[in-house]
Amino acid sequence: MADMTRIELSPGVHLTAVHTEKFKSCVLGATLLSPLDRETASLNALIPSVLRRGTQMHPDMESLSAALDELYGGSIEPMVRTRGETQCVGFLGSFLDDAYTLDGASILEPAAGLLGELLLRPYTVDGVFCPDYTRGERDNLVDRIRAQVNEKRSYALSRLKQEMCAGEPFGVDRLGDEAHASAITAQTLWDQYRALLASAPLELYYCGSAQPQRVAGALRAALSDLPRSGVRAVPPRPVRQEAPAQPRYVEEALDVTQGKLTMGFRAGADVWSEQYPALVLANAIYGGTTTSRLFLNVREKLSLCYYASSQLEKFKGVMLVSSGVEFDQFAPARDEVLAQLAACKAGDFEDWELEGARRSVVGALKSAMDAQGRLEDFWLGQAVAGLTEGPDALADRVEQVTREQVVRALNTLELDTVYFLKGKEA
Repeated sequence: MADMTRIELSPGVHLTAVHTEKFKSCVLGATLLSPLDRETASLNALIPSVLRRGTQMHPDMESLSAALDELYGGSIEPMVRTRGETQCVGFLGSFLDDAYTLDGASILEPAAGLLGELLLRPYTVDGVFCPDYTRGERDNLVDRIRAQVNEKRSYALSRLKQEMCAGEPFGVDRLGDEAHASAITAQTLWDQYRALLASAPLELYYCGSAQPQRVAGALRAALSDLPRSGVRAVPPRPVRQEAPAQPRYVEEALDVTQGKLTMGFRAGADVWSEQYPALVLANAIYGGTTTSRLFLNVREKLSLCYYASSQLEKFKGVMLVSSGVEFDQFAPARDEVLAQLAACKAGDFEDWELEGARRSVVGALKSAMDAQGRLEDFWLGQAVAGLTEGPDALADRVEQVTREQVVRALNTLELDTVYFLKGKEA
């Protein structure tokens, strides 16, 4: 059984500690929260990678690797994620749990110390980030941004979000854009880093066998030099937008052999809503599982798509449909995707579909408690949202959702934008 404890270490610094003896490793993380913004997204995304290059005590990756090797081969990796309209940047580490060291040695305190060292004591040159490290990681970031177009399925979803949420923070990519990334210098990166340390909410996470108060003490010591002034609140809950009276249609032509049809829907609920468990089930019935309407009908029965699925962006209150189609099947596939949604809105789905979706959702929530990475990801989202409900409690709420509640949730979905990636000759 895993018990979650939430502790405020200092203003704007919170620890989510999950006490469990289920795993042989422990997870330790530190994440700075910043409003997702086009001007700062690339700067924020670059900071963890440059910090990971070296510290004052371990000025290069070789000496950092040696320090991690001494901690039973632990790891600390830079992380850049988004939750709704919040950009989450920092580190996630994995170490041998203290219960399994050969000589009873403590791993938690030195691991927390190294995490604090990475965050607070970077290797600098002339009072700013090392220019060589900055240039190297900046070029890597630019390459990652450019390479996004190579994975056409995720690229089409990203472009859908950009078009659907143009002018909204949600439309900004977690890595920012090439123009802003290319302009980063050691000085501008240093300035943004200092601003984040001073004012950004800091979310700390631990999952392992240590008691929460011991974890809190270790992290307080590791972060005792954290400079704080004018700490911001957690970025606010996104404003819910209405779909336009007439859906937007956007086409883009690239050198592709398979079309990518993506569709964005505004929902009347999000993770903060009482209706959220019903919306989760609605998404599962419609396109979120291999027994969903999109998979069984649009893909399998009618063969209109190579793949067809939907996903819920719970921190924004939108649902995204993703499919791969032949260029000349755009209209039939689009129409059938909408027809299946209309049928679901009318309650035209069988009891086995509802129960199959319920078992899939509940199973996924329950299994998250058996995977440390998924558990950390879940609790980061809850921390950003200001929620404390665990996956088991959410699973219990899903169990209680009725057919009528699912139909009401489905009827909040309104088509906002259709994005179609086609070939240049199509």
